[in-house]
Amino acid sequence: MNDLWSWVPWSTLGPPDVPVLLAAVVVAGAIAGELIARTTRLPRVVGYTLAGWAAALGGFGVTLPLNPTARLLIDMALALLLFEIGSRVRLRWLRHNPGLLATSVLESLAAGVAVYLALVFIGQPSLVAGACAVLAIPASAAVAGRVAQEIRAEGQVTQRMGYLTALNTLYGVLALVVLKGWIETERAPDLLVAAHALLVSSIGALLLAALLGLAVSLAARRLDLRQEGPALLVLGLVLLAVSAARWMGVSTLLVPLLAGMLLRNVSDRAWSWPRHFGTAGGLLVLLLFVMVGSAWSPALLVAGGAAALALLAARALAKALVVWLLSRWSQLSLKKGIALSMTLTPLSATALVMLSELERADPAFGAGLAPIVLTAVALVELIGPVAVLVALRFAGEVASEAPAPAKEPT
Repeated sequence: MNDLWSWVPWSTLGPPDVPVLLAAVVVAGAIAGELIARTTRLPRVVGYTLAGWAAALGGFGVTLPLNPTARLLIDMALALLLFEIGSRVRLRWLRHNPGLLATSVLESLAAGVAVYLALVFIGQPSLVAGACAVLAIPASAAVAGRVAQEIRAEGQVTQRMGYLTALNTLYGVLALVVLKGWIETERAPDLLVAAHALLVSSIGALLLAALLGLAVSLAARRLDLRQEGPALLVLGLVLLAVSAARWMGVSTLLVPLLAGMLLRNVSDRAWSWPRHFGTAGGLLVLLLFVMVGSAWSPALLVAGGAAALALLAARALAKALVVWLLSRWSQLSLKKGIALSMTLTPLSATALVMLSELERADPAFGAGLAPIVLTAVALVELIGPVAVLVALRFAGEVASEAPAPAKEPT
């Protein structure tokens, strides 16, 4: 019997290839997500993250710089979520509610400044602290939107959460373009070069976003985009735009977000999409959260632990204080202001993609940032979705608990 077993050529098998790993990720993530949802009433994204943690502990986690397959999958999944979130941002509403616009600007700025000062205080180099500050600006629109959609949350906090996460993602990506411009000029603070990089990247992203928005708008004139077939057309258009952004070297985060915002604001139509654009989109979203959950290692946690804790504490405090102080001006009660500040906790795939872009611009500099940023993402990856869930329940906006949503001005 032993001779027969030894005849099986296990020794000739190499490491699992990409299709095998992806299939294992999908199975593990789906099982973990359903198990968490059924036994704890927590969002499925918590289960996806736990599957990613298991992959990281087993040595199969995502590493930086992201390999082409991982980056493509993350870009595509994040693009779907950002496009969907951007299509809910009605800029005219910000004109009617200047307090919300001020909140978005000041909470982003305060978070960046607080993270910078905290990291410099504990001895981090100023450029490292500045880069971490930029990466800490966006709250994860993907996590917040995914949780809100899964629990069918509606109301003032849910609406404002969508606006704030979309806008601070926009600010963070623009700040990253400026930072990359500085790095590419050998870290010299050349404002002219940084402004030129920002202009070129913004024009390229805006052009692609306009083309994507126009294509979706034309399709909507003849097709019902809530149906499965037309929804797959929209999915394909979004993925085509992201591929073009990668080819042109512009931000894959900026293009879908701007496209959704343009689509929402060039017409009075309130866009409605099927969940993640169908099964294919849902699969990409599952892969996104599992891969982000696996983007760490025990060695990174040890190396970046103290700095990551300082980053998260400074970021959370700064965002919360601004949201609380301006809650009345933005037409929100203090209780709902507290809930809104909690929804800004997630720091996830957006930060991972931004870090990967920095590492491609300067591998040595990016490698120095990785322990801090990846540790921060790992520490808050489970806390973030739970914080959003608790906040929306606290605000009374979950499913049957929710009051009728406030209507946007037209």
